[in-house]
Amino acid sequence: MKSDIKNLELAKKGKRRIEWAASLMPVLRLIGEEFAKKKPFKGKRISACLHVTAETANLMRTLKVGGAEIFLCASNPLSTQDDVVASLVKDYNIVVQAVCGEDRKTYYKHLKAALDFKPNITMDDGADLVSELHSKRKEQIEDILGSMEETTTGVVRLRAMEKDGALKLPIISVNDALTKHFFDNRYGTGQSTLDGIVRATDVLIAGKTVVTAGYGWCGRGFAMRAKGMGANVIVCEVNPVKAIEAAMDGFMVMPMSKAVNLGDIFCTLTGDMNVIRSEHFGKMKDGAIVCNSGHFNVEIDIDGLKKISKSKKQANTFVEQYVLKSGKKINLLANGRLINLAAAEGHPAGVMDMSFANQALCTEYVIENYNKLENKVYPVPDKIDKLVAELKLRAMGIKIDRLTVEQKKYLNSWRVGT
Repeated sequence: MKSDIKNLELAKKGKRRIEWAASLMPVLRLIGEEFAKKKPFKGKRISACLHVTAETANLMRTLKVGGAEIFLCASNPLSTQDDVVASLVKDYNIVVQAVCGEDRKTYYKHLKAALDFKPNITMDDGADLVSELHSKRKEQIEDILGSMEETTTGVVRLRAMEKDGALKLPIISVNDALTKHFFDNRYGTGQSTLDGIVRATDVLIAGKTVVTAGYGWCGRGFAMRAKGMGANVIVCEVNPVKAIEAAMDGFMVMPMSKAVNLGDIFCTLTGDMNVIRSEHFGKMKDGAIVCNSGHFNVEIDIDGLKKISKSKKQANTFVEQYVLKSGKKINLLANGRLINLAAAEGHPAGVMDMSFANQALCTEYVIENYNKLENKVYPVPDKIDKLVAELKLRAMGIKIDRLTVEQKKYLNSWRVGT
């Protein structure tokens, strides 16, 4: 199958980026060394729909060294790094169909091609491949041993499918690994989202009022980092437990309807739709910055913004400035898509090291255990989660204590009292 990319001549720069990211991903490197010996994926085809970045490239290299045939397409049109794509095709002989900025029609053409590859395993970041399989390629499902899901939004979709009895293959929720969401979602999203906002706008965070919509692991990370850079942070939540947590973490908590009067910068991190709507835009300050670091570009009601605007211009590379009928200006970043990947480099390689280590090991787990798995959404096996943590600690040069025989006996016995 042929690749569909922007420009093969970008490969030299892309290879440098891939190799630099690899130097920051020691856990994945150790796993790759084992895969090279064992060849667990020999004879298997893997189709992956992920953010096509230098970090993802190293996951693809790890799977290929384990014997897999790979097809990679983009899970987000704006996150693709075209130089990385070129290197994957030219230097590593991996089939890639992804172009930064591709339109919706091209995006779905690439999704279809990923299934035309006739995979035995799929990988998703948002469940689009699995959704396409269940809606338009049902006859292929019996050939799929299982699928890995990388992000919260995808897991929500897949659990809804399982609840409705619509899910026809086993899924490993890589997103729910402790070594994924505790670190990737919190530290990765927190740092990369602020990086994207600053790159797109050159705004000074200190002294600004930053509104965080959502206080899941991504929202926690973003709020923490914004506070660390000197912002006054407001959290908007629908979950009462998370709202209490945000308040006890030292953040102001209030409904979006009140936060819109105070905020300078707004960022949605919920995975839901229309979190910021028409009635909110009208109450914002002149020059307010609005962006998304959830998943799909549905968290911000862009159609609603267009309807209440009298004009729009491209104010900066990733900034569309809408002028409301009232005369106020609202600055929308990256057309509502993931700001950390559209305007910046996405999560740092050091944190993606753990996320993609889980992806690689869970793929091996599915191949070894697919005949025991039901059509359900499974957590990452605890053994894999702990192995990834142990490998990361080793790579960081950190040693920890181990339980003594006496301590193990105490923890496992009800007979020993206080």
